[in-house]
Amino acid sequence: MSHLADLTATQMASAVRAKEVSPVELVDAVLQRIDDRRDLNAFITVTHEEARAQARLAEDKVMTGGELPPLHGVPYSVKDLLNTAGVRTTMGSRLFEDNVPTADAVSVARSKAAGAILVGKTTTPEFGHLQAATSPLFGRTLNPIDPKVTPGASSSGSAVAVATGMGPLSLGTDGGGSSRIPAACCGVVGFKPSLGTIPHLQLPDLFGANSYVGPMARTVDDVALMFSAICGPDFHDTYGQAEKLLHKGGASLSGLRIGYIAEGGARVARETAAITAAAVKKLEDAGALVDEAVIDFKSYEPVFLTILRVGLAARTGPLLQGRDELVSQTLIDTITLGEGYSAVELSNANSARTRLFRELQALFERFDILVSPTLTAPPLPIDVDPSGDIEIDGVDCGTIRGAWYPFTFPQNLSGHPAITIPCGKTASGLPLGLHICAPWYRDVALLQVATEAEALFT
Repeated sequence: MSHLADLTATQMASAVRAKEVSPVELVDAVLQRIDDRRDLNAFITVTHEEARAQARLAEDKVMTGGELPPLHGVPYSVKDLLNTAGVRTTMGSRLFEDNVPTADAVSVARSKAAGAILVGKTTTPEFGHLQAATSPLFGRTLNPIDPKVTPGASSSGSAVAVATGMGPLSLGTDGGGSSRIPAACCGVVGFKPSLGTIPHLQLPDLFGANSYVGPMARTVDDVALMFSAICGPDFHDTYGQAEKLLHKGGASLSGLRIGYIAEGGARVARETAAITAAAVKKLEDAGALVDEAVIDFKSYEPVFLTILRVGLAARTGPLLQGRDELVSQTLIDTITLGEGYSAVELSNANSARTRLFRELQALFERFDILVSPTLTAPPLPIDVDPSGDIEIDGVDCGTIRGAWYPFTFPQNLSGHPAITIPCGKTASGLPLGLHICAPWYRDVALLQVATEAEALFT
């Protein structure tokens, strides 16, 4: 049975349709894998009984015949920042330790409608506020490849879960790379779609949205399968009012104009740079037209931090109300910093988002996609200070956001879709990711390109 947990979502869905395997067998295999890998601490809540009950219903539907939805019988998990009706949703915080929502997030509801079966909620730092896979509520999540390095954050548990067969799919959230960073650290695929393609109605400010819901999986095909099931407009979403060019595909590496961003204004580790360049050369050998693209992503770190900190202060500050002992010091520090910004500073930061959007659009007049390393260096040590500076090749490069992931947070500000796919490993066996970004609403084309690229790297 254990080998069933290692099937991809695409394989599971196909096997269920062909009656080669039962949804009950799939769910049992995944739940067993979750129980066997408790050492990784990827789940806050596991829905053993609920998942098995849903699996039995799914099996009945298979046996009675008729058309099945695209993810019928496929187990999946959800990051514990997304609401799940009747299932505890903690936000990774003791403040919400006993919170049980009455309604699903749109992405969760659509996953259910597509036939997927929820097996549990995955770990995240409190409110996804920092680049560390730890929380006062659940402790520390470990990287399955090397427990001495971080699995990335804040969709930590989701990346670890899909990497180890604890469900082939997971719904993550991405507020600055929070799906793509852990995906790169764990050697899997993380996708941040265009703004408005997957509704995220839990955000208090939909007009200024910079957090996204996106699928995570071991393969691009699985990400695309889930994306097709949960994307689409929503009457209540400010950016989701009309059908977009989501299904405009036809993209291929042959003749594709690729802009290669080698540094983005930051220092890139020598080994990371070499492996990324080798991956880009494979794209070129496959027929892509590669040229250098230059943009100073790192200079936008203060913009990102202003919006992040002010948003956290506004949303979570009122929740403390003298309960500081329940939360981490880093969250308190972030709230304090957020409360210190002026309205003018926030307005200037929002204006800078427009400037960044225009810079990227100018590049997309020359290129079809942009590629770069996902991270400037391999996964950092597990005990790295998320509020301190980091070293790359022995050089102090500044704070973690601008120094380690300057390639991921810009798309949260600009709204462009982006994906990370594994592209190689360091000499010590740590995974590295290639980051691919496309114009707005070219999500399907981006996934097609990523599928071709993935085949070159495996």
